[in-house]
Amino acid sequence: MNGKEIRWKQRFQNFEKAFSLLEKYVDITEPNELERAGVIQFFEMAFELSWKLMKDYLEAKGFILQSPRDSIKQAMQSNLIQDGHIWIDALNDRNLTAHTYDEETALKITNIIKTKYYPEMRKFFDFMESQK
Repeated sequence: MNGKEIRWKQRFQNFEKAFSLLEKYVDITEPNELERAGVIQFFEMAFELSWKLMKDYLEAKGFILQSPRDSIKQAMQSNLIQDGHIWIDALNDRNLTAHTYDEETALKITNIIKTKYYPEMRKFFDFMESQK
């Protein structure tokens, strides 16, 4: 096993931890303010690790990638993920949540995380787990 292979497997372990935290709280039906903040924070962590995992995995396969957007596009072309548009939306929303906080945005983003981003992350998680 080469260094790049080891790197993506280590990154997967970190992604797995962050994803499990998101998974733990994403199903709360009526989250309070603290729980919503937690879902958003765990989404940010899991998303950041997911695109870095894509990048590390693809680099181990010989691709050269520079940015989250490049990594997402190549992950879609390489069938690591199914819907690149959802991942690009997640990237945009992740950037928004990292720099903005108001209650209306938090409610909207929490709902999108639960209904749109979490299911896609789950598919990616399952795929990557099968690659270990």
